[in-house]
This record gives sequence, C-alpha cells and structure tokens, in this order.
Amino acid sequence: MFDKVLIANRGEIALRVLRACKELGISTVAVHSTADANAMHVRLADESVCIGPPPARDSYLNIPALLSACEITGADAVHPGYGFLSENARFAEILRAHDIAFIGPSPEHIRIMGDKIEAKRTAKRLGIPVVPGSDGAVKDDKEAARIAAEIGYPVLVKAAAGGGGRGMKVARSADDISEAVSTARSEAKAAFGDDALYIEKYLERPRHIEIQVFGDGQGGGIHLGERDCSLQRRHQKVWEEAPSPGINAKERAEIGQRVASAIAELGYSGAGTVEFLYENGEFYFIEMNTRLQVEHPVTEMITGIDLVNEQIRVASGGTLSVKQSDITFGGHAIECRINAEDPATFRPSPGKINYYYPPGGLGVRVDSAVYQGYSIPPYYDSLIGKLIVHGKTRNECLMRLHRALGEFVVDGISTTIPLFQRLLDQTDIVDGNYDIHWLERFLAANQQED
Repeated sequence: MFDKVLIANRGEIALRVLRACKELGISTVAVHSTADANAMHVRLADESVCIGPPPARDSYLNIPALLSACEITGADAVHPGYGFLSENARFAEILRAHDIAFIGPSPEHIRIMGDKIEAKRTAKRLGIPVVPGSDGAVKDDKEAARIAAEIGYPVLVKAAAGGGGRGMKVARSADDISEAVSTARSEAKAAFGDDALYIEKYLERPRHIEIQVFGDGQGGGIHLGERDCSLQRRHQKVWEEAPSPGINAKERAEIGQRVASAIAELGYSGAGTVEFLYENGEFYFIEMNTRLQVEHPVTEMITGIDLVNEQIRVASGGTLSVKQSDITFGGHAIECRINAEDPATFRPSPGKINYYYPPGGLGVRVDSAVYQGYSIPPYYDSLIGKLIVHGKTRNECLMRLHRALGEFVVDGISTTIPLFQRLLDQTDIVDGNYDIHWLERFLAANQQED
C-alpha cells in the first residue's frame, strides 16, 4: 500500500479521495491554487502545497508544479480525481518515469480511449456494440456525405478529441451535412487543437446508460451495474440514478458481462466507465471514461463498495476486493449535482456562502467541500456539491430526495436546488420516462411560458 498520496484536484472530489486515504491509513498531500488556500481539502490534509495562481492552467494543470509538490513532500502516488489531468496520458507517463504511481489506468489505455475513433475501433474488436458510423476520421465533405447516405439521416458529426458537447453537430439531411462538418471542424480545432471528425447515426430519443467497470490489470474485470445519466443540459449530466428505470435485469446482466469481459481482455487496470446510448432494446457504445466519475456515489450506494478504495488498492498492485459473484445490487440511488448557478438562466453564481445547512438522515449523503463563510471562487467548475439519496425502492428514493432538497440550505449564492424540486413535480421524472433530450425540451418549454 502507498505511504503518501498527493491529490491533484480540488473541491468535493479532493475531499472524497482524502477521506478514502485516511480510512486506509495513508498520509495525504493537498495541492491548491492561491484562490483555494482556505479550501476544506487543504484544511484536512496532512500536508498542503500551493502550486500556483488561480487560473487552472497555472496551477491544477501545471504538471511541473505538481511533480515538484510530489518531490517536496515525498508522495509515492497521485490520485487525479476527475477533470483536470485525470485523463492526461502524458501526466501519467511523467509520473511513471519518476517512480510515482498514477492512481488510474495505464497511459496506453488512457490514450486509446481518449481518441474516440480508436476507442470505437477497440470496442468493436472487443465485441461491444457500437453506433453505426464511419470507421475512422472523415477526410472531407464528400466522404461525410457518402457515409451519411449509407447509414441514413439524421447523423451526428463529432470531434474525435475532447467532449462536453463541443464539436458536435446534427445533420438531418444531405442539405445540412456540409455546414455541420464545417462548423464541427472549426469548433473542434478551437477547443481541442484537433479538427479530426467522425460520423455516427443520430438516435432520436435514446437513454444515456453507463456501465461502471473495474480491471485489476492482471486479466480480471468486473462490472458494478449501470447508471442512467439521461437528464442532461448541453451534454452535461445533471441527475444520475442507479439502477436505470429504463432497462431490466436481463439486459443489465448481458451488457455488464460483455463489458467486463472486454475490460479483462484489454488488461485494463482501475476504474472506468463504458458509456452507451440505449434505444429500442439496443446498446450502442459511445465512449469510455478512464477515470472516476462525478456520479460514482450512486453505484457505491447500491453496491456498498468504496470505488476510491478499490482504485487505490489496484494501483498499489493489489487485487480487487470482490469478485463478480460477490456483487449485489440493493435498492435505488439518485444523485443531483448542486451547482453554484442561477436555476433559471444557469449563469455561474460565485460568492460567499452566508449560511450552509446540508440535509441528513437515513439514506442521505452529501459530497461537498463548502462550508459556512466559504467564498466560492469564480475560476473553476460551478459544482459545489452532490446530493445522493438511497431507498429500498425508486419511489422511496424519490420521496427521500424531495425531503432532502427541502432541507438543503445554501444562502448567499444561487444554486440549482430549485431546479431539482421542479423536476420532482414532473410525471415523466416520477415514472422514469425520459431520454437525453428530455431536460432540454422541459427547459425550453418553461422558458417560453415565462
């Protein structure tokens, strides 16, 4: 096991990793920008190192500064959390060259899955169902038009690099394809420095289903069920739940086993999430995230397995603590991402928290690093916490979520808590009858009413 772990992140995920390390008896090092000097993870860590000014590129993305912090403190491992450098193969390679463990998969696997075209090829080779589309990057408008005609409109033109909805355009007919390619290529170049594009069949009303997997790097692989992440705004997840209200136990077992077998064959090490679109009983691979997910707590709530603990165990050369036959799924869990944003306009709302009261009680968990008197800086992601609830049934879970949201008080800034309260009043949400476009339609309809 490691002696000292440096946590290369901030906010709630830094605190989450810190807690896991302490429960394993591992010393912790927090890094922070000058804007985060008073952050909770800095206060609770055994040691802390300032790595630069507020802009992320000068601090949390500053590899030389992070490496120096490791050397100064004697950290023998780094946990990257999610975001920032969590899927940066070069960072993992540099740590490896300095005999510092990266708590995550190998640089080779990060690189394969970070390239959406190569990831799709790999998934197909491993027997994972993929969305019909181009085998690789499209060269020009003519090739794009030919492939689109073969698979049938509508199609989705997507950047090979990056994510978050940037470099993605829908073409509904042959008249749209040229402009879609041009716009997507321009966006991809500006956002990722890479204008490579590929084309997929556009599914009209699919669900977004992701399978949590773990590999031991020694030919073993397991899955921990699925999460439904279909409630999204601008391709950003807002609400996640497990199990999905849209798939059954047989489908779960079949796709889970297929993915676990693929992970084992790949020789993958650590946590990963294989993401699918699901429509009319069919799963279609879209990408793999080679890191811990924001929504990992819902899986922890229904399995009782500490995913960060497992990450650390595997990265230190150990084996997984469970076999597939040991994993059972109990009850239902939902996570709401509480952002420092106006709930109507979604404009960021940084500032000082005058009063903070998180909900509690049976089956309620809040992952957050804010506190009363803390000032949320304007430089980073607006996520300030995650409300996770668990119940024996989905209905009990929804009722518990309603109660918990009513207790949650964050005064001094705007948050998205009122949005979730509105969602709980919607019949489609209560029935679990939604797809990846549902939230956008709901928000657009409410904006017109206002």
